[in-house]
Amino acid sequence: MGSMVELKVGLHCDECIKKILKAIKKIEDIETYNVDTKLNKVMVTGNVTTEEVIRVLQKIGKNATAWEDTQNNNN
Repeated sequence: MGSMVELKVGLHCDECIKKILKAIKKIEDIETYNVDTKLNKVMVTGNVTTEEVIRVLQKIGKNATAWEDTQNNNN
């Protein structure tokens, strides 16, 4: 069973979302992926690490941060 990676990414327009999805689809060993445009959240499950997905998104010029890092107020 893979892990779930949740990232905060700026999803400004349809073109951005298409680029992000295209980049995510190229990652090996992913099982599912989802984008929540209201929360600016990208979720990927599979045999991937947070760092791996962030690196892929940075290659296409997208800043991404781990979702947990943006939710510090919930503790």
